[in-house]
Amino acid sequence: MGAKLYILFECSYLCTKIHNMPLKCGIIGLAGSGKTTLFNCISNTRAETHKAAFTASKSNLGVMNVPDQRLKALDDLIHSARIIPTTIEMVDIPGLTKGGSQSEGNKFLSDIRNVDALIHVIRCFDDPMMPHIEGSVDPVRDKEIVDLELQIRDAESVDKKIQRMEKLVRAGEKNAKHGIEVLNGFKDHLESFKPARTFQVSKEDRHFIDDLFLLSDKPVIYVCNVDDASAMNGNEYTRKFKESVQHENADVLIVAGRLESEIAELDSEEDRKAFLTDAGLPEPGVNRLVRAAFNLLGLQTFFTAGPKEVRAWTIHKGMTAPQAAGVIHSDLERGFIRAEVIKYADFISLKSELACKEAGKLYIEGKNYIVGDGDILNIRFNV
Repeated sequence: MGAKLYILFECSYLCTKIHNMPLKCGIIGLAGSGKTTLFNCISNTRAETHKAAFTASKSNLGVMNVPDQRLKALDDLIHSARIIPTTIEMVDIPGLTKGGSQSEGNKFLSDIRNVDALIHVIRCFDDPMMPHIEGSVDPVRDKEIVDLELQIRDAESVDKKIQRMEKLVRAGEKNAKHGIEVLNGFKDHLESFKPARTFQVSKEDRHFIDDLFLLSDKPVIYVCNVDDASAMNGNEYTRKFKESVQHENADVLIVAGRLESEIAELDSEEDRKAFLTDAGLPEPGVNRLVRAAFNLLGLQTFFTAGPKEVRAWTIHKGMTAPQAAGVIHSDLERGFIRAEVIKYADFISLKSELACKEAGKLYIEGKNYIVGDGDILNIRFNV
């Protein structure tokens, strides 16, 4: 028989296995860039910060709740027992160094392979108590050092696969010769000091490198870590850095890591707001970072809500209603019949499901419906 899952107002699905989609970002940068300080601001894990290279023994892992004011707005109307935000998984890679791709110093590069995006922290502050590993602060140079380390490792991976493909050519594999041509293109690109993400390759040919998980193929966000006084408008370091990467079409965020860490340590929301006001900031910089990460990976959020919980779920843009239902539970996707959809803005404006229904703002959608950001879903399913 058919069944209706009241996600919006009962949220009482029988879950045996939850299928959420954690976004995993790797935080990279030269030793002393302040990336671990940033990691501590946004993660539920506290990692030890170091002023010297190679002092970290492993990558730090953490999970961050994604801030979304829409959850509170929904809860103000529904009064659920709890609010559950969506999350981001964070991997803080120990500080990289120049010329370390073949040495003990950069042994953690392999930890980058399984992340979805890179948050590249660039030092844009002076601090005589924390000498720069290269002897001076130069954000453009620092970026080039890290890029080179990633490119060297990627070139090695590509070269090894070319050797494997050559064996397939000798064995008569039909597509192996073309694969070698594609891989040689990547290798030449990398050896010209260019990241893999900027190499033009057809969608049909990407499978030749997909299994390599190339480090420099990851989408990237740059975070300029500045002193407190530069938190609002940046400084000369950030201006030079932005100019140097303007051709990349990448997000460049200005964040005062030490200031953010002080904000994160405050327990009271009122205290955090007062601190931000004093600093002239409308919100924590890490909130902007999360939104940038969502946009970078083509992600968006839909909601479920009821007496037990108000919850955010992360999906890729363009996902259909059955696919979104499957993020909650596989049974919902397998037995999907239709979705009842209320737009977030309509629900906030009209304040109830009944009012939305009477106003014609509750929509019945089928399997081809593309879920929008902020949609609130009721799923009808049959299993």
